[in-house]
Amino acid sequence: PRLLSAVVTTHNSMATLGVCLDSLAFCDEILVLDSGSADATVDFARERGACVFIEPFRGYAAQKQRAVDLASNDWVLLLDSDEWLEAGASAVLRATLEDMAGDVAGFSLRRREWLFWRWQHPRSRHNRYVRLFDRRRARLSHHAVHETVIAEGRVIALPVLLMHRGDADIAAKIDKANRYSSLQQPDIARRDVRGLQWRMLLYPHVAFLRYYLLRGHWREGWAGFVAARVHAFYAFAKYAKAYGNRQQPDSMACPTAACGASHSAGAARHSGTLDSPHP
Repeated sequence: PRLLSAVVTTHNSMATLGVCLDSLAFCDEILVLDSGSADATVDFARERGACVFIEPFRGYAAQKQRAVDLASNDWVLLLDSDEWLEAGASAVLRATLEDMAGDVAGFSLRRREWLFWRWQHPRSRHNRYVRLFDRRRARLSHHAVHETVIAEGRVIALPVLLMHRGDADIAAKIDKANRYSSLQQPDIARRDVRGLQWRMLLYPHVAFLRYYLLRGHWREGWAGFVAARVHAFYAFAKYAKAYGNRQQPDSMACPTAACGASHSAGAARHSGTLDSPHP
């Protein structure tokens, strides 16, 4: 049988770590990479039998890649500390690993989001992410935020839900959108994105309509509306900051400095959502 390592990155994660680790109990190894939690996260993870490493935060993608590299087994199940597998997922994942073809490099899972005060409606569109993969044929992307797993081989979609207990506080969600839009600035500058004025003007409306209508989040009522508005704000802030930076090129050093300073206050959750298309 193929051995499976569950990998979780943490920072002050006590609020959700228990349910996360409980859902991973079927794995052959649970590895936790912590970036200096001030709460009981590390002791709690050790009490649950996890192999715990404590290392400085390198950035979202680099931290997760480091955790994957530390695992003992080549097949890895990668979760954030505010995510957990739905009941019954363990049997599906175990059977999948035993019966899969040799050309398969990974599997994607659907993720259901917590939107402030309610769960995402079952009929609204759920994002899919590659979370179960062979680390010999997969790696984390190098994006500053919204990092994804890039697999070199066939990826199969599984009928398994990953539950994500994101920010319940609207202010925290807006702060994260603001922070993530700053983290995007070096990448936007490197790609020399054009038409920033038009993007700043139009993309927030497009983002709202796509999220609220096309993806079906109107089904979540006012929670879906608020989430769509935050999504639109993120689109605006990302391109407004890029336009402002282009008018004042010397300011490009600011996002990196702000990123480092904000880790202890904001990057603590490390949830990004791995590969999340929105903050």
